[in-house]
Amino acid sequence: MIDRVKALPLWAQSLCAIFVGGIGALAQQPFAIAPLIIVMMALGFMGMLTSSSMRHAAHIGWMIGFGYFLITLQWIAAPFQVDAQQTAWMGPFALGLMAGGMALFWGLAFGLARYLGPVWILVVTWPLVELLRAYVFTGFPWGSPPQALVDVLAGQSLSLVGPHGVMFAMCAGAFAIFQSKKISNVVFIGSCFVGLLLTLSPPLTGPALLTEHIVRLVQPNAPQRDKWNPAKFSIFIDRLLQFTQVGDVPDLVLWPETALPYFAHNAPGILQAAGEAGRGAQVALGILRADGPTLYNSMVVLDPIGQITATYDKHHLVPFGEYMPLRSVLSALGLHVFADMFGDGLDEGAGAQALDFGALGKGLPLICYEAVFAHYVGAAIDRPDFLIQLTNDAWFGTFAGPKQHLAQAKMRAIEQGLPMARAANTGISAMIDPYGRVLNSLALNEAGFVDGLLPKPLPPTVYSALGDLPIMILLLSVVFITLLQKMTFGRSRE
Repeated sequence: MIDRVKALPLWAQSLCAIFVGGIGALAQQPFAIAPLIIVMMALGFMGMLTSSSMRHAAHIGWMIGFGYFLITLQWIAAPFQVDAQQTAWMGPFALGLMAGGMALFWGLAFGLARYLGPVWILVVTWPLVELLRAYVFTGFPWGSPPQALVDVLAGQSLSLVGPHGVMFAMCAGAFAIFQSKKISNVVFIGSCFVGLLLTLSPPLTGPALLTEHIVRLVQPNAPQRDKWNPAKFSIFIDRLLQFTQVGDVPDLVLWPETALPYFAHNAPGILQAAGEAGRGAQVALGILRADGPTLYNSMVVLDPIGQITATYDKHHLVPFGEYMPLRSVLSALGLHVFADMFGDGLDEGAGAQALDFGALGKGLPLICYEAVFAHYVGAAIDRPDFLIQLTNDAWFGTFAGPKQHLAQAKMRAIEQGLPMARAANTGISAMIDPYGRVLNSLALNEAGFVDGLLPKPLPPTVYSALGDLPIMILLLSVVFITLLQKMTFGRSRE
């Protein structure tokens, strides 16, 4: 098989590599065929072995990554459909650029592995570049291969080693499968790999332990094209108030990101109505907040008369969505059209901050995109009792984006051993237990609310205590030792 692939022209090898990446993408939501992620990675090792040079290997890795991210990130085109007449044409270009940009990391992994020599080193370089993807240029770890495991038992190993440790284990298992010459060996090694993950993962025995505290998740279902239309403001505000003040009184009410289409200082009457609608319960909601000329994407907590008692400002903003990167540089180069595309943009908050919710304990707010980053969720000084995510997934369409965002929320819950209360504008709002299981939820594009008992937190997980540092040190050490051996062997031959 390897000799046949080597004999193919480059264009045919490229198409095969894109196809391999596409196979792996089917492991992610909404397809969720989890075993295909290991199939893709095992075939990736075969692609690595067929390469004739560092440049060739990088090309194969980039093509696999391009096929993977092209399907996984297809929701990137959805925001451009909100004002389709003006911006729909930009969607394919944005998707292609994003897929190609993310694929550069995989090209780096394959190229570096080819330079270092042994095929097995891809077991190290692949998770290493995925770790880099989570950090460099503000990071964008969306669609990481371990995300495909969140709904299977092996995904519980996220609590031990986090996403990058799981990625390392997946690469090791895929390499073992690739090395096997017989189908029986493939089945045996694959079974051992899965069994090892299951053995190391915390057991899922019975339902999660619950507190007596009820959290209400309110989902107004405001389509993005209507959300900022002044003629429809009253429709969605009335829904929020109605869903807050009916039924039994909860202990906490959550409204989604930018639930109110006003700045906080311009909405005292509505904030008062929101606080009173809680009927004694605290109400936490997303709203834009101004501090002089500075704007923040915030969550505010209201008391029963609508006074703001606590504030959290989003600290990891979306590039090209909430601000323009390198704006001063673009202005200096005379590219004012691009520099001013988002005006002054939003400003960053102070960082991860757990807020006190009284009898419920401390809650760590995450606004939309922040739940994508495993290392930020564990960055608060005080360990919280639960996680809160307020998000507006109306931007992401109705196919893959919201479901993948929910999958990442589940990952954060597993990694930290903490429950998460998630309020999403158009869905999927959900109460998630510390094992990443959805206990209560509202479907996409459904207006309403759901009450859920807040689960109890688990003891601190290994990953919550150690973070990414151990796996980072391990991966970098192996690369450094292999590079040193290559250099030493090269000099000895001279």
